[in-house]
Amino acid sequence: MRVQVGRQRKEILQLQRAGIPTASADALLQRMLDKIDGLCARRDKIKAEQPRELRVLGGRKW
Repeated sequence: MRVQVGRQRKEILQLQRAGIPTASADALLQRMLDKIDGLCARRDKIKAEQPRELRVLGGRKW
């Protein structure tokens, strides 16, 4: 998703250079970034809550 945000940012810069107002596009981009940050935080929280599996050489689980 961050790649998509980067592409959107480049398109917004092109619009700004052309003199086209981009306030709504900037707001949309900010909402996308906030959503991504929220999803990453949620993922990290879920990963931290899961118990870790102990592994030994050979890949066996104990």
